[in-house]
Amino acid sequence: MTKWAGAGKVAALNINSMAISTFKATTTLQPGLVVRAKSRQFEVTLDEPPELGGTDTGMNPVEMILCALGACQAIVARVYAPQFNLNLEEFAMELEGDLDVDGFLGKSEVRCGFSEVRYNIRIKCDAPEEKVREFVDFISKRCPVGDTVGNAVPLALNKVIVQP
Repeated sequence: MTKWAGAGKVAALNINSMAISTFKATTTLQPGLVVRAKSRQFEVTLDEPPELGGTDTGMNPVEMILCALGACQAIVARVYAPQFNLNLEEFAMELEGDLDVDGFLGKSEVRCGFSEVRYNIRIKCDAPEEKVREFVDFISKRCPVGDTVGNAVPLALNKVIVQP
């Protein structure tokens, strides 16, 4: 495997100067249930599967949350592996979440979102299992997406703009 070009650079970052950063995204509903989501110069298409009324042209939003969690943990693992003296050869996650669709459909007074998210982490490295478990605990605590999903975050509607 090719060594990550950014290895060791995290320690050189002046993290204190980046105390609070505001990340931004826009979403625009397209025909049907297709949504174009943009952040910086990137764009993704989200949709629902046919059984939920979509055309299956992209992941649905809750699948995107699972992917975001897995990607965030993988990035945190890559960034911090050098501090744990881990030669991280491979890092992969399998994630799944339980969601009662009746909540979304208004058929029941159950929670609309995930009731539980479970994941497995597969790591290939040259460290003993105890050190790997310590590392996994660390990355779980440092993952911004995991923190956002695992802890209540206030959602604040700034304004509604009605266009004629």
